[in-house]
Amino acid sequence: MCGIWALFGSDDCLSVQCLSAMKIAHRGPDAFRFENVNGYTNCCFGFHRLAVVDQLFGMQPIRVKKYPYLWLCYNGEIYNHKAMQHHFEFEYQTKVDGEIILHLYDKGGIEQTICMLDGVFAFILLDTANKKVFLGRDTYGVRPLFKAMTEDGFLAVCSEAKELSLQRLQTPPPTLPGGHLFKIKTNGIFVRVLCLLFVGFEIETVKSNLRILFENAIKKRLMTDRRIGCLLSGGLDSSLVAASLLRQLKEAQVQYALQTFAIGMEDSPDLLAARKVANHIGSEHHEVLFNSEEGIQALDEVIFSLETYDITTVRASVGMYLISKYIRKNTDSVVIFSGEGSDELTQGYIYFHKVRPLYGWISELH
Repeated sequence: MCGIWALFGSDDCLSVQCLSAMKIAHRGPDAFRFENVNGYTNCCFGFHRLAVVDQLFGMQPIRVKKYPYLWLCYNGEIYNHKAMQHHFEFEYQTKVDGEIILHLYDKGGIEQTICMLDGVFAFILLDTANKKVFLGRDTYGVRPLFKAMTEDGFLAVCSEAKELSLQRLQTPPPTLPGGHLFKIKTNGIFVRVLCLLFVGFEIETVKSNLRILFENAIKKRLMTDRRIGCLLSGGLDSSLVAASLLRQLKEAQVQYALQTFAIGMEDSPDLLAARKVANHIGSEHHEVLFNSEEGIQALDEVIFSLETYDITTVRASVGMYLISKYIRKNTDSVVIFSGEGSDELTQGYIYFHKVRPLYGWISELH
């Protein structure tokens, strides 16, 4: 998780802008950079880094000598960046996966670029030569991005809404929808849906492909220079992820043990189930106990981080917040896998049984 931030058309002094960027410092504990755009005193970028790939040369905004007019701030991982680099024979200046966005943009433009990316991402791309700003977000909206614009040409972009609420806005800043690209230029705004979920596969095709896609989904997320861990509840989803992850780490000859993490109250059935799975696969297992009082005390910080009062979301996030806090304080695992999202994708929750037909719920995802 990194924090990206940018202002365009801001008349505030540099100290005010820098303080504004610091509002999301919790998103990137490893490094921070604030930078004004050359020749544009009212345009600036802020970046808070959680280093995952290329810890030495991975600071942002990313700029390369070949494209001095391009400025890129992004949060996420581009899993196929090496494949794209080799295919087009791009000469990289860094080892950062996001650099591929600059090369692809120069080669074929923003729309071709966005359709070739396999990953989870949110980005801000500035093209000073053509005086354009592009905002993009992955299909499922895994990485957050909020934008705010005013009629006088002011634009603010950030990983979190709370910072934008401090700007000169009358209404809460909207999120950039998943799978969308915004192109902002001097004569207006262009909006395009990049790619949406689709239907039409035969059920047997889905079944035959499921295992392959599942294994590949884990494999491509091993792209990191930091230690990997996994959340484990003992349920089907997290157990499958943990087992497959451990096997693939061994095949990759990773030298450290996989750390798994479970959380619950005393006598929680999840703790017992997770313990059984951890013993079976041979992971280095950690258990975190908490009581109701600790859960209540964490509510304010959970709501602040989530930026929502939605009851279901808050309830499900208290345990996640506490175990993440434990991992950060007590271990060196940085990249954490989990089984989150599978119930939403495959309609595993009971309330999905009463949902309207397929096309209806797909449209609601966006």
